[in-house]
Amino acid sequence: MRYTGTIIRPPSEAGSYLLQVTYGCSQNTCTFCPTYLEKSFGVRAEQDVLEDIEMAKTAAPHTRRVFLCDGNGLVLSQRRLKTILEALNSAFPALQRVGIYANARDILNKSSQELAELCKLKLTIIYIGLESGSDEVLRRVKKGATSQEMIEAVRQAQAAGLKVSVIGLLGLGGLDMWREHAEATGRAVSQMDPRFFSLLTLMIVPGTELYDEWRQGSFALPEPLDMLREMRLIIDNLHGLSGCIFRTNHASNYLPLAGTLPRDKEKLVQTIDEALHAGDACLRPEFLRGL
Repeated sequence: MRYTGTIIRPPSEAGSYLLQVTYGCSQNTCTFCPTYLEKSFGVRAEQDVLEDIEMAKTAAPHTRRVFLCDGNGLVLSQRRLKTILEALNSAFPALQRVGIYANARDILNKSSQELAELCKLKLTIIYIGLESGSDEVLRRVKKGATSQEMIEAVRQAQAAGLKVSVIGLLGLGGLDMWREHAEATGRAVSQMDPRFFSLLTLMIVPGTELYDEWRQGSFALPEPLDMLREMRLIIDNLHGLSGCIFRTNHASNYLPLAGTLPRDKEKLVQTIDEALHAGDACLRPEFLRGL
């Protein structure tokens, strides 16, 4: 297939056909994110997208899952998204689901009816980066949305029948705001009650604004064990979830965990406590971590 620039996808989309429908991210202001620094946001030509689908139809006719790249493909118009989804359904008879990244504005700009239309065309999972439930942390990292806007977006998408995978970022509050970051993140996710919730661990990358802040001493990155304490506090503040699948299986994390909340809450906390007691020896080494 034909791709422009860096292409990323969630861990759960490892086996999916990756179809690029936009370039970069329409927001692209987050101080911690290096992903799309090398390219400006743009909408890929519809004909090119449809040609790629035809190529994939020949190369992988039994495709069951598709992920629409880049950073927030849901920003596309309803007409454009429906055209792409209809082409995918036509090309792949075994198609089970289509996934996409989105931000709060993308979701809130769609009506409930529009989201339901996309869901019927098998766009059934949205990935959204909450990053933090703290509005102050979100302001500092230039996320471009408040926690309440993201809560409302997740609720609206799920009410329309889509599953939502929410992503939080350990360490984003730094040393000075780690507690507020953790507690507020737990509270926000509780209000969302998403189908999936995952935590990644902050990695400071040269070229980002946050890297400059770190170099200048205005941002202090928590130590690995502090990240675990933060994760424990987030989990401790998760309440009222109804079968949320929780994962920390991203390569950035020091301690891979998996469970379903609330069922496995005590087990997850116990595992973290055991890791804190064991110390650095039980953590994923730095050379194995990645974005």
